Amino acid sequence: MQQYKSLTLRRNFSWTFVGNAVYAACQWGMLMVLAKLGSPEMVGQFTLGLAITAPVFMFTNLDLRHVQATDAKSQYLFSDYLGLRIVSTLLALVVIVGITFKAGYNWETSLAIFLVGLAKAFESISDVFYGLFQQNERMDRIAFSLMIRGPLSLLLLGIGVYMSGRVVWGVVGLAMAWAVVLLGYDLRNGRLLLNHLRAMPQDERGRKGEQAFALRPQWQKRTLTKLVWLALPIGFTMALISLNSNIPRYFIEQNLGQRELGVFAAIAYLMVAGSMVVTALGQSATPRLAKYYADGNGIAFRTLLIKMVGIATLLGGIAVLLALVAGKEILTVLYQPEYAQHQNLFVWLMVAAGIGYVSSFLGYGIAAARYFRIQVPLFALVTTSSAIACLWLLPIYGLPGAAFALMISGIVQAVLSVGVLFQILRRLNRQQEEVTL
Repeated sequence: MQQYKSLTLRRNFSWTFVGNAVYAACQWGMLMVLAKLGSPEMVGQFTLGLAITAPVFMFTNLDLRHVQATDAKSQYLFSDYLGLRIVSTLLALVVIVGITFKAGYNWETSLAIFLVGLAKAFESISDVFYGLFQQNERMDRIAFSLMIRGPLSLLLLGIGVYMSGRVVWGVVGLAMAWAVVLLGYDLRNGRLLLNHLRAMPQDERGRKGEQAFALRPQWQKRTLTKLVWLALPIGFTMALISLNSNIPRYFIEQNLGQRELGVFAAIAYLMVAGSMVVTALGQSATPRLAKYYADGNGIAFRTLLIKMVGIATLLGGIAVLLALVAGKEILTVLYQPEYAQHQNLFVWLMVAAGIGYVSSFLGYGIAAARYFRIQVPLFALVTTSSAIACLWLLPIYGLPGAAFALMISGIVQAVLSVGVLFQILRRLNRQQEEVTL
């Protein structure tokens, strides 16, 4: 039983950072495999699959993982989250098939997009188990899952591309890897954690009965309707976030072609290096921020958030410096010499990354306070600004114009998020004053 005791924030951060670092490195490795064994067109084809499927799953997933992680009062059972996720995943696959047929891509591109969607379906079910682990502050379980999934994905995708010379067989390997991890690791550890919670003394688990910790989906219409209504705003938000990051890719593919999309995607993926730290700290700190907010501790909430923003600023500065000093060398070693011709794009993307890191941490603070609905109009404005910037800047500056668009949308997001957080902190201060009186 002891092995499922909640970990400290520092240990959770460490595990999350290591897990995300390994996984991100392997995802990066997938692009390197496609760039080394194939061509920028193959990278573009793979990226297009991700760009089309990601917003769909971001919406249908309803970001239940964050809803679970911030469910400090246990309003819903794991079986409710699992039941809703299964339904939403099936809906996502239907939507992706419809988009693929409607878009009129050639058969190989269409098949690659569908297979990426199938892989993300397995990932979606794993994510609801990640929410369970995160809610109980056991980020090590998530880290181990990612450390298995990453290398296995890279291996099977690499074998598929090497033996066939096609993206499609690489994506088949990717889907197989994610299915194996879901069935062989996530499901097993989810069952162990639920059994541990069931075996806890009643005074520790609250008034929940043993059936509350069953590993089976539950489809009670009234409960799922309430959960959907709670999570729907953040589902829209996550879809808009994904759409915002992918809008430059859509414009590049339509105006410049899949080859230029491949170049942009490969260089843009270097933004993930800093995102590993941002994601690790953000996910680890979210339950703590949620508890501070639930307890009305505005000082602790604000202090932790300011520290996170400071880390984001430092990461962004380091990224820009590296791109300026050694950008050509980095791109040549990681990809091919033809990518090194785009050092200016690399620099501007790192500037956009730094702005994005700050915005992301501010977003974690808003999500921890469960201000889900306000994020819909916020990210609608951010996405609109990205689309307008792409329409304006891409024809003038080419690929750097897409980086400028990311910078503009990041600034809009940061400014609006600060405004929301001021309102959150004002509310906490009023609550503290009422308690004092």
